[in-house]
Amino acid sequence: MVTAGIKPHPRTPILTFLIGHRPKQLQIYYLCKIMYFNDMTTGIHRLMILAVIVATAAIASAQTAYETSDENPNTGRYPDRKLLELLEDEESTFTEEDLDENGTLISAFDDMWADTLSTESEPEPLRFLPVAPLPSILFMPMVYDEFMHLDSIAPFDPEPFVEAQYADLDWIKIEANRARAYRELKQRYMLDNIEDVRYNIYTMPKPPKKYTATVDPSTESITVKEIITDKKQIVADAGFTDVTRKNWLHNIDGRLQFSQAYISPNWYQGGNNNVNGIGSFKWNVKLNQKFHPEFIVEATTEYKVGIASAPQDTIHAYNITQDQFQFNGTLGLKAFDKWYYSVNAQFKTQLLNNYKPNTRELKAAFMTPGELNIGVGMTYNYKNPQKRLTLDASISPFSYNLKIATNPGIPKSNFGIDPGHHTVSEFGSNAEVKLTWTLAWNVTYSSRLFLFTDYDYTQGDWENTFNFSINRYFSTQLFIHVRYDSHQLPLEDTNWHHWQLKEILSFGFQYQFKTI
Repeated sequence: MVTAGIKPHPRTPILTFLIGHRPKQLQIYYLCKIMYFNDMTTGIHRLMILAVIVATAAIASAQTAYETSDENPNTGRYPDRKLLELLEDEESTFTEEDLDENGTLISAFDDMWADTLSTESEPEPLRFLPVAPLPSILFMPMVYDEFMHLDSIAPFDPEPFVEAQYADLDWIKIEANRARAYRELKQRYMLDNIEDVRYNIYTMPKPPKKYTATVDPSTESITVKEIITDKKQIVADAGFTDVTRKNWLHNIDGRLQFSQAYISPNWYQGGNNNVNGIGSFKWNVKLNQKFHPEFIVEATTEYKVGIASAPQDTIHAYNITQDQFQFNGTLGLKAFDKWYYSVNAQFKTQLLNNYKPNTRELKAAFMTPGELNIGVGMTYNYKNPQKRLTLDASISPFSYNLKIATNPGIPKSNFGIDPGHHTVSEFGSNAEVKLTWTLAWNVTYSSRLFLFTDYDYTQGDWENTFNFSINRYFSTQLFIHVRYDSHQLPLEDTNWHHWQLKEILSFGFQYQFKTI
């Protein structure tokens, strides 16, 4: 056994033998330590110390031979002299604790040597963790992402696989073992089956950079620079891709929603305040300016209908709260920058009959009223670089406006048409501004302002739509329509005269289809 706290120097193999002899071992150890580790020791001193070591070793050997000989009373052949002396001494007293199991008196120095003995107890059995199942992603097609430098585990170290001191922390080791097994199996599979590994360009590591080193003897320095390759000089054999040009871009929007509506008493198409259902369909077609930058060709067809139950109406089971069919078209030829020479056309009417409550008196019907407006002027087209804002502004100094009322059961004067006539023609000017602004990824604001005047009669429509998309199929929409008509007759017992207002808040289903 080696004395606790004493570590022999590897250059003294003789101590392997001498250290087992007590108590001379301590003397020999310290002599060797002085001889080997003291820098002040000279060669003569080391010879003297070596002689003392040899003498001490000889004495220790002789002592060992005596202790194991027959003359040694402690071998069991003769009684223990120390024990006899203690027995003859009447004043000496000792107890059973002073004797060992063989009846030999315990020496005072035995406690010092007992510390040097190693008592090995039987180790407790190891409690291994359960084996965690491999992740299911391991059995999917292997896609290369990176080369991992895996940490090695000592083959005879069971610590990662045994239970932790606290059972609540076992899951950490289980997950660590599962992740380690997944990485090792994945990397081994990729190395052994390179032809079966797939590659994803978005997860591939960046290519290594190239550097060049230049030595400057005058300054005794080395300059390292990165070699930058000109991408224009790289020639790649790319396959031919058949791309079909899309000259026309389509945008189809369909909605079926429930709404709450407020309509001013003098609204030109009539209606009642209630909660109702609204259906709308919008189809926009435009020429792709990526391929035809010199032209503007756009057409929009839209139809909205709102139907509400009428419990207060004794004649009709339902009322029409909204009914409008509208077509807008633009033709343009580029003049300069973002300006185009343009021709604008607009036509709108309603398709269903609309009655006053509790009567059979019509307020509006198909082509009563109907409006057609054609203008010639210039159009300004703008789209910001982020494509979040689109603006179209048209100014038509020369404009023609036609109003139509074909139903004989409706007074023509309600629409500014003289009695006995079905149409009225007006010449003047018009202006139209259309704005589409994406406020957020799911919030869109659309606005359309149209003005016409023949310098005696003025008509204007300002439509505002806020669309809040919850997801692809559900949305909430707020529609506000402000209208001005200088020929509108005042309504009795109200303050509404030339101005008219319609507001609709709705929620429901939506579906959009677009061509890129």
